[in-house]
Amino acid sequence: MAGKANKRSALHKVGFPPLVHPDSRLLILGSMPGERSLAEQQYYAHPRNLFWTMIAARAGLSSAPDDYEARKALLQQLHIALWDVCDACIREGSLDTAILEEIPNRIDQLLELHPGIRTVAFNGQKAAALFRRYFKLKDGIRYITLPSTSPANAGVSLDRKKGQWMQLLT
Repeated sequence: MAGKANKRSALHKVGFPPLVHPDSRLLILGSMPGERSLAEQQYYAHPRNLFWTMIAARAGLSSAPDDYEARKALLQQLHIALWDVCDACIREGSLDTAILEEIPNRIDQLLELHPGIRTVAFNGQKAAALFRRYFKLKDGIRYITLPSTSPANAGVSLDRKKGQWMQLLT
């Protein structure tokens, strides 16, 4: 019995606080940080995840900064807030399809505290579905579902991902 409890404890994942500033206008929501991100305590830490590549392209950079603090500063410069729909969940590995028993973040409170956020973008279908499960869409906010930047989303070409992300970020 103790073995099952230990395994369950090892599968319990807790996300990060939001990266948000008083002048944020866009909130990008993922589902839950992956194993690499949790280990490094950084959003989108997996080197094959395209999130920071998309943000860098929006800023007119040829590549994303390596330094996490510089990445966070880039979000602030672009008036982008970042968070995940899940505060905690049970999950083995990093795949969104493995998320179980999720506990949502208080996104409704974040939006109340930051009324300048007029667009909420979902980094993938799972983030959008989880959001719809726990929250009602608010009038006056635009909601957009983008292709996931995860390396597991190999079914969508880089050009298509980049095209859709650039439409949002311009």
